[in-house]
Amino acid sequence: MSDKEKKSRASGYHVGSVDTVISVEAVTEQAAAIAQKVETADLLALANNDPYLLISDLHAGYGRMEILHGINLAVGRKQSLCLIGPNGAGKSTILHAIFGFNNIFSGSIKVGSGEDKRDITSLSPQDKLREAGIAYILQDKSVFPGMTVEENLWMGGFLKDDPKHAKEAAERVFDKYSRLADRRKHLAKVLSGGERRLLEISRALVMDPEILLVDEPSIGLEPRFIDMVFEILRDLQEVEGKTIVMVEQNAKKGLEFADIGYVLVSGEVAIAGKGDDLLENPDVGRLFLGG
Repeated sequence: MSDKEKKSRASGYHVGSVDTVISVEAVTEQAAAIAQKVETADLLALANNDPYLLISDLHAGYGRMEILHGINLAVGRKQSLCLIGPNGAGKSTILHAIFGFNNIFSGSIKVGSGEDKRDITSLSPQDKLREAGIAYILQDKSVFPGMTVEENLWMGGFLKDDPKHAKEAAERVFDKYSRLADRRKHLAKVLSGGERRLLEISRALVMDPEILLVDEPSIGLEPRFIDMVFEILRDLQEVEGKTIVMVEQNAKKGLEFADIGYVLVSGEVAIAGKGDDLLENPDVGRLFLGG
């Protein structure tokens, strides 16, 4: 391949390759052009008309800047939802709003089954973790490198009434993940990238949450560790019954994992569907799947 040919090819949206470089602005513009009218009824149907996490007409952002413009979201208990879209679309802002990391100007966030839903819009992150069962798994590098694996897990239970309860929960994690148990006295900084990600996920489990907000689980990981992390998340959903809302830069991997997928553009839901259906959508494939 000549130098000219090499320069004419570039990575696609994190997966595969395309023949020309597509800027974020161009992706946003093209994604807006293929946006569909997404009705609330459509989102509820994807959540089997029984959403455990329900967001209604949410306007949120940072400072006085509004990033989310009337977002609606519905995901059922034990379901998984993957948010994809160009940079700046508002994907992580949704996770931040759910957990209470930014400003909510209007709209509501509710959690619960059936008609027994609780409005948690104005709760603090601590109360959302302790009272509403929502845990946020941050992007890579959120472990405490100078603490042991065991101590990192104890930190996950900092809201428990008695420190011994955090230690008991940590032991349950060690029982589940022998890979961590074998390294319980090791400093977190010596772990591999995959092991650190496992520790980050496990630390969130110490509070036994019902909903996991997972921000970029594959970021910075080798392919073999990416597969391991998604296997762990699938086990948490299918075996332990966790509800998962995920932002994932590797759109193909995220949609392969998730029951539901949303494409976000400029702070709004442009397309919503089953994860498998979005994988087969040629427009989604062209813009976000590298083909």
